Amino acid sequence: MRIGIRSAISALVLTSIVVSAVGVHLLWWRTAQKVSQTLADTINDQIVSAVGDELQSITTEARSSMMAVRTLLLGKVFDPREMRKREFVFQSQLLSQPTISWVAFAWPDGSFYAGHKLGDAVIEMIEIGVDRKMRIDRYEFAGNDLELKSRRMEDTKYSVIEQEWFRVAIDTKEEHWSTLSALPNGERSAAAFAAPIEIDNKPAGVIAIIIELTRVSNFLSQLTVGKSAGAFILERDGRVVASPDPDANEVMALKTDHPLFPVAVDAIRQAGSAYDPGEGQAFHSQVTRDGKAYQAVLTPISFPGWSLVTVVPESEFLGPVQMTIRKLLIGLAVLIVFAGLLSAWLAQRLIAAPLIKVVGEIRHVERFDLDKVERHPSRLSEIENLSSAIGDMAQGLAAFRKYIPADLVKRLISDGNGARLGGAVRPMSVMFIDLAGFTGMSERLGDRIIPLLSRYFDAVSVQIQNQGGTIDKFIGDAVMAFWGAPALNPDHAADCCRAALASQRAVAEAGLVDDHGQPVKIRIGINSGDMLVGNIGSEVRLNYTVIGDAVNIASRLESTNKVYGSTIIIGPETRQLAGDRIIVRELDRLAVYGRAGGLRIYELLGMQGDADADFDGALDWVASYEAGLVAWRAGDFTAAIGSFEKVLEARQVDAASTLMITRCRHQIENPTDEDWDGTTVARSK
Repeated sequence: MRIGIRSAISALVLTSIVVSAVGVHLLWWRTAQKVSQTLADTINDQIVSAVGDELQSITTEARSSMMAVRTLLLGKVFDPREMRKREFVFQSQLLSQPTISWVAFAWPDGSFYAGHKLGDAVIEMIEIGVDRKMRIDRYEFAGNDLELKSRRMEDTKYSVIEQEWFRVAIDTKEEHWSTLSALPNGERSAAAFAAPIEIDNKPAGVIAIIIELTRVSNFLSQLTVGKSAGAFILERDGRVVASPDPDANEVMALKTDHPLFPVAVDAIRQAGSAYDPGEGQAFHSQVTRDGKAYQAVLTPISFPGWSLVTVVPESEFLGPVQMTIRKLLIGLAVLIVFAGLLSAWLAQRLIAAPLIKVVGEIRHVERFDLDKVERHPSRLSEIENLSSAIGDMAQGLAAFRKYIPADLVKRLISDGNGARLGGAVRPMSVMFIDLAGFTGMSERLGDRIIPLLSRYFDAVSVQIQNQGGTIDKFIGDAVMAFWGAPALNPDHAADCCRAALASQRAVAEAGLVDDHGQPVKIRIGINSGDMLVGNIGSEVRLNYTVIGDAVNIASRLESTNKVYGSTIIIGPETRQLAGDRIIVRELDRLAVYGRAGGLRIYELLGMQGDADADFDGALDWVASYEAGLVAWRAGDFTAAIGSFEKVLEARQVDAASTLMITRCRHQIENPTDEDWDGTTVARSK
């Protein structure tokens, strides 16, 4: 006979639970702490989301302004030396983007020009020459129009050449974010988004979009943070970045008179080395100041070294909680003696024992051991239904193994945190595999291409997983996989190479042929280095993937196989990490598409000690080819041709050697400049 769980719970409520006075007091104390912590976390999550959205909005506006001015400059709509046009463009950006404070342009000779917003009613146009003379034109609104109200000249010690944002943009030739405090009109905390400008392939200067952080302080003052809580943005050493101040702007300096500001500073200093903003994890701290207790949560945010500190007084939440718990203690004390033993017996007999079995099955689901999940009968229909639901859930989850990596699913389930945006930089290896001639083949075969693709994907997927790789995605006929995440793998480079060779053999052994009856061929590109790995996407759809310059290079290396007639090309970092475990030949020094510098690329031939490979005599022609490369780079093209021809004598067909012979002959007939260093520049992806 089965009874409903409601009847069982009613019996348990009447008999209560046997607890001692010490146990009840401990339960009260722990409950109060958890309630305070939960409420503090709830408020912190809301604030982190709001601040993150605001910072995203600020960076988006900065990028929009940067793109607008940059487009006008590169399109030669105006010359940066044309005073009226640049003044008009800078003013229009300050007026159209509410959060930005400065639009600035700096020339390589140290000249500087900027538009500066003073609140919402005044704009200053500032020009500094190489003689350190600063001209300031003040514009104010007259109706809806800006009118020049005053002009003054003064000396200044400000030098744009000494500013970090300028130096980094010039040195790296890339856009970047940085923080600063030195501005032409004084010391103000700000964040700058700077990028170099080249016109007609010549450095023209650096453009910067600057946001004074008083704007962020003004935003913090508008947040509703409980009844008496507060939110602050601080640096690692406790210095203030932003504090709630409704009057803060480009005119009014930041005031740090919020009553909870000292508590926030105490919290971040008290955390010490236990809190590392670089790890991206929130840190909880309890601070006592002037006899009052506060819950503080330290959360890293997008700008390096910045932390959002939320401070919540415990008294705001615990007062009502403490009163309620005291009343409950009285009621529990009355029932404790009469109901203890009976309650324990009923709970063990009807609920605890069946639930322990069900919990065991949930643990299997938590570890993603779905094949071990069993169904358990129970006298309580609800528990039996729960057991059946867990079994059905296990069957449903098993289907996800075909869509996403099992290791990733296990980590998400075991962490209990769900999939969230974010990632970390790790040393990893990434591999791209592509079918040669797929575009023409797919046009000719139509939907008949699907069985061929399926067999091809099956062949390479098995080899990738056998070597511990994570399949990222299928892109048309391309397969992207990586090593080193979610689980760390110190041998990621060697395992990636091993998987590439295994995939090459598997496709050959699968007997795949195209519509002309010819065996299909694959091309593989591999590269290693520091990559950003994690959950990347939007709040509604995430992809666990890797991004970064090293990933882009791997993709370029895959297509480079077409040039050299090779199957597998690896980058220099992979070559170094795999070391003596792989057999390679250096193909060339190549500047891949989109990069200025050259890097050594290698053709992967096999693994040392691989019983399935035959390398008898292989090292002889490899040595001849690499000797040809040395002669090529030294400018001895006749000797280089001789070495490459030795390779052709040994192999009959070698596209890379044929290509290099053609290049050598071209160099003999058309000598290049003295600064030629033998680097090949890729002209396409």
